[in-house]
Amino acid sequence: MTPYTNPRLFEPLDIGDVTLANRIVIAPMCQYSAEDGAMTDWHQIHLGQLAMSGAGALTIEATAIVPEGRITYGDVGLYDDRTEAAMRKVIESVRRWSDMPLILQLAHAGRKASCAKPWRGGAQIAPDAENGWQTLAPSAIPFDAADHPPFSLDAAGLGRIREAFADAARRAGELGLDAVQIHAAHGYLLHEFLSPLSNRRDDPYGGSLENRMRFPLEVFDAVRAAFPADRPVTVRVSGTDWVEGGWTADETAKFAQELERRGCAAIHVSSGGLDPRQQIPVGLGYQVPLARTVKDAVRMPVVAVGLITDPQQAERILQDGHADAIAIARAALWDPRWPWHAAAVLGASVHAPPQYLRSEPNEAGRILKEMKP
Repeated sequence: MTPYTNPRLFEPLDIGDVTLANRIVIAPMCQYSAEDGAMTDWHQIHLGQLAMSGAGALTIEATAIVPEGRITYGDVGLYDDRTEAAMRKVIESVRRWSDMPLILQLAHAGRKASCAKPWRGGAQIAPDAENGWQTLAPSAIPFDAADHPPFSLDAAGLGRIREAFADAARRAGELGLDAVQIHAAHGYLLHEFLSPLSNRRDDPYGGSLENRMRFPLEVFDAVRAAFPADRPVTVRVSGTDWVEGGWTADETAKFAQELERRGCAAIHVSSGGLDPRQQIPVGLGYQVPLARTVKDAVRMPVVAVGLITDPQQAERILQDGHADAIAIARAALWDPRWPWHAAAVLGASVHAPPQYLRSEPNEAGRILKEMKP
């Protein structure tokens, strides 16, 4: 029996003008299964099953805004008519059967691009090798000593990437995506600008916190201007590098405040990924204090993520005011019906396809409600 009469996990949440039926968000999870940047029927199957999960929203995996912005050669992209058409096919299929809000994460992998797929070792591929290319970054500092050094972006390169983010946001708007999320976490390009460990520039884009935030904020402004004004733009951040002298939780809070001033509708707080020296205190809910630091600094909704696996754990995080929503990733792969089961535990209800309603055990107490396609 739940100790909560009205579980917050199943209360609606407004993200800008988009209303989530509950506060469970499927986090973006790379599948490394695209063909030359184009989604395949794997994505149709993968996203389709998650769109039946009963979560409040589904975030589509990191989607590169240029080919060289992909983490691996198997990453999804949205940078030309071909990749847009492939994504449209998948989105239309999912939309036919689910009304769940869909969020697209826009990304550039920076110096962590040009890698093998994880199940093939994940190491960086040299620019002159098959499936490899030259990486780009704020400074010519490789992620790992064994990696090929990235090229430091010049003014023209920064301009091209800003415009590529805006172009991908325009395409996302034309595809009817409910929201976009800018990826500024996990050691990828925008995070690389934020952290003093990876940004050693001596121009207006490096040095002080104000300068290190400059390019990510310019990208946000470009995306916000390009995406339909009535749909939200959100951001995912790493709350800390977990390395001495790196990006900190207090800096994350200041960055969040600047984003909020520019119209950011929500912020999703993860951590790490920038430096192989990171010392992460992995444990249940280990990133929740980072989300709380940001929540104390802003009014926009804050999403917590990271080893939140139990419904009552998720509910406590919301009841204690540490975050406004809970993101699940690998837990959703392990149990694609996690929101159903959380509703059963907490005494709530959740939407499900009518084709699945008869699957509910009689003793569950009518957890499932019909989803409107």
